[in-house]
Amino acid sequence: MFQNIGAAAYKEGLGGTLALDEYFGHPHRQYRTIHVGGTNGKGSVSHTLAAMLQAQGYRVGLYTSPHLVDFRERIRVNGKMISKQRVIRFVKDLISSPMGEAGRGVSFSFFELTTALAFLYFAEQKVDFAVIEVGLGGRLDCTNIITPVLSVITNISFDHVQFLGDTLPKIASEKAGIIKDGIPVVIGENVNSEVKAVFFNKAKEVGAPITFAEECPLPLPLWGSDFKPALQGLCQEKNQQTILTSVRLLRQQGIEISDDAVRRGFCEVTTMTGLMGRWQQLGEKPLTICDTAHNKGGLEYIFRHLASIPHRKLHLVFGMVGDKDVDSVLSLLHSLIPTPYSIYVTQASVQRAMPAEELAKKASTFQLFNYSTFNDVPSAYLAARENASEDDIIYIGGSTFVVADLLAFLTSK
Repeated sequence: MFQNIGAAAYKEGLGGTLALDEYFGHPHRQYRTIHVGGTNGKGSVSHTLAAMLQAQGYRVGLYTSPHLVDFRERIRVNGKMISKQRVIRFVKDLISSPMGEAGRGVSFSFFELTTALAFLYFAEQKVDFAVIEVGLGGRLDCTNIITPVLSVITNISFDHVQFLGDTLPKIASEKAGIIKDGIPVVIGENVNSEVKAVFFNKAKEVGAPITFAEECPLPLPLWGSDFKPALQGLCQEKNQQTILTSVRLLRQQGIEISDDAVRRGFCEVTTMTGLMGRWQQLGEKPLTICDTAHNKGGLEYIFRHLASIPHRKLHLVFGMVGDKDVDSVLSLLHSLIPTPYSIYVTQASVQRAMPAEELAKKASTFQLFNYSTFNDVPSAYLAARENASEDDIIYIGGSTFVVADLLAFLTSK
């Protein structure tokens, strides 16, 4: 599983997904889809668009990755997770079918199977729409067999460079693979002229109407000072613009989404779709925040936001996986982390996690001090809780899996 071991489990190409899709009768053709890709923000955008459609009264499927506590978080209908029984039945039926390994010797990846299950389940549930989040990249991602009513690419930053390329234009080219013939596409955030050109040229090649969200600012509806979106953080300002632009283009296709549904989607997304781990507040005194940002592009917003909040001291519970650009993130921490601070260097319970001692050693080379090491996330979090005063901030992050371990620990309590 890619989630556990990373690159060694990556399976490139759409062959397996197309075979499963044909076997199940192309279930994704039975409902309308919205395809959301990008480096950062695609989860927040996917969940919020799903919440808005739900608020309008549509029956909505939502497919996202990775999960934090329960595998079933990946596949939801109107916010409700797929049942355990349906997952088990899917696996059993597939093993005994002509597509099973015993019958054909075919080996499907974890993500191929999960995507097939999601598309099939949404058809069974007779959804009106399914919001589909890209898993990795775009061009060769398992989800890229759909023909959506709208494609959304949130932004481009360095992540998964071993698969997508080591320059932003190369990464953008892979992400641009979800731009389809004649299908409108929203680009959420302009990085530079080279990246913009990649998207513009791809859209022109396939005749897809392209909208750059930053170039057509849309005023928020007049909701008043009591408008409090559920998702906070500086990064959500960019996401809001992407979402509002997407809503405008959906409306142009005759898809009804009222201003009230938009407002509810923003304000109730976490309760309507079960979204966790995006600037999620876990406590007030001390202010305790977790976030799944795990690369330089995402964490830059996080640390700038932390620095803007009045506090006495920052307690940073931090871990990363070894296949990320750790050096770039540590350099960012050195330049942006609010002082004074204490760092609780830890490691998540997945094979990909960088050992805490190794990460701490790297941190010291970037002049990041005042740290202690912990072999698991709960012990690091509890140490931060013990040392923090009411006027401090505790932040837990650096990796999706660090946040997952924390939420699993808190859930178990």
